[in-house]
Amino acid sequence: MKKYVAEFIGTLVLVFMGCGTAMLLGCESGYGSGYLDTALAFGLVIVGMAYCIGNISGCHINPAVSLGVFMTGGISGKDFGCYVVSQCLGSVVGTALLAAVFGLGGVADMTGGYGANGLGGVNDSAMAGLLVECILTFIFVITILGVTSKKASHGSFGGIVIGFTLVLVHILGIGLTGTSVNPARSLGPAIFAGGSALAQLWVFIVGPLAGAALAALVYKFLEKDDTVEKAEA
Repeated sequence: MKKYVAEFIGTLVLVFMGCGTAMLLGCESGYGSGYLDTALAFGLVIVGMAYCIGNISGCHINPAVSLGVFMTGGISGKDFGCYVVSQCLGSVVGTALLAAVFGLGGVADMTGGYGANGLGGVNDSAMAGLLVECILTFIFVITILGVTSKKASHGSFGGIVIGFTLVLVHILGIGLTGTSVNPARSLGPAIFAGGSALAQLWVFIVGPLAGAALAALVYKFLEKDDTVEKAEA
């Protein structure tokens, strides 16, 4: 149960800090300081949470990551299901807290939709959005699988590498789709924003999950080849 609570807390913090930064500074319509600050906010949450709950749950805080880990044998089917539920609940509660803070404080939401993802940057093309999310999630998840592999022995630097990889994919992705690479991160804001954000939510579920599944398959192939080559040597 503790690992499920950890995933709930981690996802809540990710949405509250990441989407909250976007809401406060704005990053949807341009490439100003709010753009980079939002990318850093999401990445730095991963760094912090990795060293906070990583030893408890692995700090997935993302259904796409959990899918990749599940497909490579890192967690059971039961844990995968419970992780996803915990992550989605964390996202909804995190967004609810943002709604309370911004509402009670009379603070303007500079994104106009709780930092929800959207397709405005790709001219409302669902196919382009799917491709963007699939590619960015592939990069993010295959990095995680490589960094956390017991064979690689990357030690205590894994959280930093993963966090800054999330910053990297945000730097490109924010201007295109707002960067999801995480179905749970997209869920809470879309529910609260409603309208087009909710209608387009499927893109930010299907794209990241497809990218994560592809990353898991490719990584298993690469890891298997590496093992065979070492054995032959």
